[in-house]
Amino acid sequence: MSPDFLDISRDALWRNNTGLVQFLGLCPLLAVTTTLVNGIGLGVATTIVLFLSNTAVSLARPLLRPETRIIVFVLIIAALVTVVDLFMHARFFDLHRSLGIFVPLIVTNCAIVARAEVFASRHDPLRAAIDGLMTGLGFTLVLITLGAARELVGQGTLLAQAEMLFGPNGQNTSITVFDGGFLIATLPPGAFFAMGLLIALRNVMAAHRSTDKYPAIMKAETAG
Repeated sequence: MSPDFLDISRDALWRNNTGLVQFLGLCPLLAVTTTLVNGIGLGVATTIVLFLSNTAVSLARPLLRPETRIIVFVLIIAALVTVVDLFMHARFFDLHRSLGIFVPLIVTNCAIVARAEVFASRHDPLRAAIDGLMTGLGFTLVLITLGAARELVGQGTLLAQAEMLFGPNGQNTSITVFDGGFLIATLPPGAFFAMGLLIALRNVMAAHRSTDKYPAIMKAETAG
């Protein structure tokens, strides 16, 4: 039985979020989220690759042999990442330089291969496309949240260097909340600390929702 679109969205955005639940793609999550703009840039690039790769894999699945499917998946993903990488290099050069190696390394993101194997290769193109889009959005939301939190605490700003993403129109977009900041937030220890807090917050919210949804069951288990 194929899942409905609402269930696909809930699973990708919350119940089985790539970064907060599956802990996939942690390397770029921790490395590039020093600013909000970096988080948005990498998130959009990853979402585009997920959306297109899921769709392509689903369309190609009747033609694939079981023993070659993973190789074909990687080739599809690598081709799409190359296109996105070259496009960003041409149109968003400063952002591409800021993100560095993590744009071409999208091809090694375990979440993309996992969605191709677990979902796209087993469902129709429309559901595969929705799954890729929602999975990418879930990953992007984590990137944006981490980037915003680390930039705010570390530099006291939001959307610094927004012109890398929005062009000349973004030069006046930066918001200065306070002067200075805590440098550790923009360093690797700050990334691990912020990610840990975000995962803990998600777990607390999920536990709270479970308690509200099944109060009688939770009380019985507690009493037992």
